[in-house]
Amino acid sequence: MSLRFGQIFGTFFGVGFIPVIPATWTSLVVALLYYWVPQLHNVPGQVIFAFGTLLIGIPACTALEKRYGEDPKQATMDEACGMGVALLGVDPTLMNVAVAFILFRIFDVLKPQPARKLEELPGGLGIMLDDVAAGMYTRVSMLVFVSAIAAFG
Repeated sequence: MSLRFGQIFGTFFGVGFIPVIPATWTSLVVALLYYWVPQLHNVPGQVIFAFGTLLIGIPACTALEKRYGEDPKQATMDEACGMGVALLGVDPTLMNVAVAFILFRIFDVLKPQPARKLEELPGGLGIMLDDVAAGMYTRVSMLVFVSAIAAFG
């Protein structure tokens, strides 16, 4: 893939070029999109977003890695995908989206196994899959959170 492709898509439309905490900014942008865009309020739209960012993100992040080095901070399509996975099937209330955002950032930074191992995969695959794992950890945590709110709420 071309560097231009990576710069557009791998950076989640330029958010990855924000000089300070670009991964957090990308995660926040996706959380806000999920909250405000009606097409992301249903599971088919959410699946298309999560799967689409994964398919585009692998080659786009590979292109960025060739230009900027291993797992560059500019490559933030992985956060977009991970947040998409984290929010799959979650009711788009402000509370749910905010909790998912916070949990995802924690899991993305801590990278509990096997996320850390997935990060070792080559190129864009490793860049993307550790965040998919963080998104899955977040999604499971959200099931617990939503169930607790329903039970005690």
